[in-house]
Amino acid sequence: MKRYQSDHRIVMTLDAGGTNLRFSAIKGGNELVKPITKNTCGHELDKSLKNIISGFFEIKVQLDEEPVAISFGFPGPTDYKNGIIGDLINLPAYRGGVALGAMLEEKFEVPVFINNDADLFTYGEAIAGLLPYMNSLLEKEGSSRRYRNLIGGTFGSGFGGGIVIQEELLTGDNSAQAEINRMWNHLYPDYSVEESVSSKGVRRVYAREAGISVNEAPSAKEIYEIGMGTKDGNELAAQKAYEELGRAAGNAFAQAATLIDGLVVIGGGLSGAWKLFMPALIKEMNTVFHSFDNEKIDRLEMKVFNLMDEKGLGGFLQERSTLIQVPFSNKKVNYNTEKKVGVGITRLGTSRATAIGAYVFALRRLDS
Repeated sequence: MKRYQSDHRIVMTLDAGGTNLRFSAIKGGNELVKPITKNTCGHELDKSLKNIISGFFEIKVQLDEEPVAISFGFPGPTDYKNGIIGDLINLPAYRGGVALGAMLEEKFEVPVFINNDADLFTYGEAIAGLLPYMNSLLEKEGSSRRYRNLIGGTFGSGFGGGIVIQEELLTGDNSAQAEINRMWNHLYPDYSVEESVSSKGVRRVYAREAGISVNEAPSAKEIYEIGMGTKDGNELAAQKAYEELGRAAGNAFAQAATLIDGLVVIGGGLSGAWKLFMPALIKEMNTVFHSFDNEKIDRLEMKVFNLMDEKGLGGFLQERSTLIQVPFSNKKVNYNTEKKVGVGITRLGTSRATAIGAYVFALRRLDS
């Protein structure tokens, strides 16, 4: 992030969700204005587009200089390279394709970059959030380990994902990279993981465990409060609901981590409930497989640590290395004997991380 702190270019940003649109403008990594929020109106295209246009205009009139680009995230996969939004489950008004990028370029006469919101969230956390924070802690501890890969997940009305490899955002050939929501749900084999890692999944399990209908179930936020004992309700059912979320998410992250080998960061509206879901998530990632020779095999090459827990963070930061002799030489080299990854919650906040990711993505595209 340091390389952009002295950058004087302004980028207008938007964090677009199924419910709300959050507009801002960033210069040198800092927000220049108080963010503006409007309704997404995902079922009414005309209203939705007018809200997007007016939101950016309201941001622009507050700026002392002209912005060099617009950059923002939208939920779900679509044709981001051509700036087209379409066929999103939670935004039915956009089905069939809407040339949103071209529309905004015509209105504001600047380049427009659109990406998946969870991808930009992960990118922001890799640039200025969890990834540099953990590396700074490792440096303070005198550890030789540094991390450059990050897997991101957003827990909310749905389950979004993003991947950063060697500090670069992974973009797929079909704008469908890191669609973790389409992974297998090992708790319910005929369903996707998003059926469990979502607010609807939390409400469904709570209703089942409490013996009530889903329509009678409280909100996911209220279920968290019930599970923490700060609100009246079925505490065991609430804890079970978030435990299932943790187990399903842990399975998905473990599958991703076998390929990516990096830290995991979680954001989204349900991330604040980490005290209820994180133990089950970490346990799932650290499960053991068996071979047909009755041998136990760790599910991952790496041990997974809860970075939100004092004991887990301490274990992650601890250096386990030894000096070994170089064959046919008097020299010795350091051998790091333990492979580790960790799971943490957003350091920046989901919206700010998404805005930072959008800002840097735009600048890098302009510079290239």
